[in-house]
Amino acid sequence: MKSLFDTHAYEEIKGRLAQLNANSERQWGKMTAGQMAFHCQFPLKLALTSKPLKRKFNPIVYLFKKSLYNDKPWKKNLPTARMAKVSEDKDFASEKETLTQMVDSFYERRSQEEWHAHPVFGKFTKQQWGQMQYKHLDHHLRQFGV
Repeated sequence: MKSLFDTHAYEEIKGRLAQLNANSERQWGKMTAGQMAFHCQFPLKLALTSKPLKRKFNPIVYLFKKSLYNDKPWKKNLPTARMAKVSEDKDFASEKETLTQMVDSFYERRSQEEWHAHPVFGKFTKQQWGQMQYKHLDHHLRQFGV
């Protein structure tokens, strides 16, 4: 599985983000390109925050944990976690810029070995964090044909 900590995967994601524009048509789902750019910031914020969020234990989520970082692409139209749903309009240009900066910030931490626990899924290794971020971005960039 590719990881956002790997230079080639990082450059790939950056190139695909550069191709994304306000008129990019979704292939599935309901989000606009601006909403998707905002939505994709959420897991990056979880990783980049210096203060870990309070953990919510739910044993059911452990059934899905490996799917966050394995090689199998996510299916189209998967349900979105309530806390990551976006319903209001978003300015595409500013959300894309913020997302691009967050991708850069995440990649810049590639030498960081210790990462705090995810508030829902618990402990991830550095590699799992990188794979999860790549997989989420890849899923949504495919959603918009880039």
